[in-house]
Amino acid sequence: MSRSATIERITKETRIRLNLEIDGKGEAKICTSVPFLDHMLDLFTRHGLFNLEVEAQGDIDIDFHHTVEDIGIVLGEAFRQAVGDKKGIRRYGQASVPMDETLASVTVDLSGRPYLIYHVSLPKVKIGELDVELVKEFFQAFTNNCGANVHVNVMYGDNVHHIIEACFKATARALDQATGYDQRIEGVMSTKGML
Repeated sequence: MSRSATIERITKETRIRLNLEIDGKGEAKICTSVPFLDHMLDLFTRHGLFNLEVEAQGDIDIDFHHTVEDIGIVLGEAFRQAVGDKKGIRRYGQASVPMDETLASVTVDLSGRPYLIYHVSLPKVKIGELDVELVKEFFQAFTNNCGANVHVNVMYGDNVHHIIEACFKATARALDQATGYDQRIEGVMSTKGML
C-alpha cells in the first residue's frame, strides 16, 4: 500500500502543490522560489528517503514569510495524511546529526498532539535572502499540521548554515524512523488503542 499524499493550498498569499511518498528513495523535485529552502527540502528528502515534489509561488516581493510558513503547513498535512491510521508504525523517532562543528538532535512523536520545542539559537541574519528566524516558523507550521510532538535541539554550532542543515537532516531521519513499520506492533503504539 502506497503511503502518499498530494496537497494543494491556494490562498491570496501563496499557491502550493506538494506530493509526498513516505516510502521513497530520496528523490526530490523542489521549486519554492526560496533558494535556501529548496536546498533544505532537497536534503530533507534525501536523508529521510522520502520522495517529495513541491511547487510553490508566493508573495515573495513582500518577503518569504508566507511562502515558508505555508510550505510547512502543507508538508505537515501531507505527512499526517500519508501515514494514515498509524497502525504498525514506530510512532517515535530520534536522530542526532553532526555537520562539521554543529550537532543537532531531533526527536519526534507522531502522537496527534502538536507541540514544538525549538532550542536553536540563531543570530538575526539572512542566508541568501531568507531571514533565518523563518526556520522556526517552518517547523512550527509543520508540527501543528502534522499533529506531531517535535523537539529540535542544537547542542553546539557556530555556522548558521550548518546549524539549520543539521536540523533539517535530523528531522528527516527522525521522521523516517517514526513512520517506519515494526512487525511486532499490533494496532497502534498506544495503550489507549488510538493516536
